[in-house]
Amino acid sequence: MSQPDPSQSLTYRDAGVDIDAGDELVENIKPFARKTLREGVLAGIGGFGAMFEIARGRYREPVLVAGTDGVGTKLKLAFELNRHSTIGVDLVAMSVNDILTHGAEPLFFLDYFACGKLDVAAATEVIKGIAAGCEQAGCALIGGETAEMPGMYPTGEYDLAGFAVGIVEKSRIVDGSGVSAGDTVLGLASSGAHSNGYSLIRKIIAVKGIDLSAKLSGKTLSDLILAPTRIYVKPVLKLLETVSVKGLAHITGGGLVDNVPRVLAEALAARIERAAWPMPPLFAWLKEQGNIADAELFRVFNCGIGMVAVVSPKDEAAAVKALEAAGETVWRIGRIERRAANAPQTTIV
Repeated sequence: MSQPDPSQSLTYRDAGVDIDAGDELVENIKPFARKTLREGVLAGIGGFGAMFEIARGRYREPVLVAGTDGVGTKLKLAFELNRHSTIGVDLVAMSVNDILTHGAEPLFFLDYFACGKLDVAAATEVIKGIAAGCEQAGCALIGGETAEMPGMYPTGEYDLAGFAVGIVEKSRIVDGSGVSAGDTVLGLASSGAHSNGYSLIRKIIAVKGIDLSAKLSGKTLSDLILAPTRIYVKPVLKLLETVSVKGLAHITGGGLVDNVPRVLAEALAARIERAAWPMPPLFAWLKEQGNIADAELFRVFNCGIGMVAVVSPKDEAAAVKALEAAGETVWRIGRIERRAANAPQTTIV
């Protein structure tokens, strides 16, 4: 084996970093980012920093709400299946749905894409998906960072993080403080497992030797499992204009069991009726294949409910009508009760 010549003139490309590839990616994504521009953007992709101006006169006491998240091990399946076009939607969804629970309208989004060696075609697909997610959320993709770090990631793999900033009038912040016993719990349908529970999903696939090209309810398992996370921003913002929403919970890791209590006072509990909505085939399949106990299933996965809204019974009909008119599938899945001593804050019956 020949030894490297210590007198050789080395370049960054010799070390594994291709500056030209990075420049090519930036040029590739500019048209997609441009489609997400909205009022307030002063400077976007290409500069050292992104700038956004808050509209004067629209808010008396504007409050900024920020959120950040990744996609988790769902990425591993995207790598294995070489499907990168919707994973960016997942990235946007996880942050914008979170800040939405406070009543905030997402304003802008930034992404962080890290890899060992930059695959321009795959990275373009990922960021094209991020732009698509931003369009769904009505926010601008105004910046980000692409980091090529040889030796940090296996060939063909990358990691993603996203950062969303939104705005809400201080007097209209949704924080659960108005939730009371007797209130109605509405559940908005999920599009699949969203971006949670994928370590367990991958474990089931590995242990059972699952063929992801197999069909379930007319779709391939790969399509069902990689279905992008639903973005609830526009329908829920319409809902907030229609009725007084007391609490909103994004059903992510921890499922209904752990996320609904995040908008409840200690003295309150949610009683959820599992028969109130149909369990999507994917979750029934996961339960069967993994022999998963009900308690585990409802704590790991959203089980078909991606967002929860708590409203007064008098507003229930108007809330359902507004959500359905905006394209959501919604069910009355439970009610808020006084919490008994030492009782859990979410009971699924």
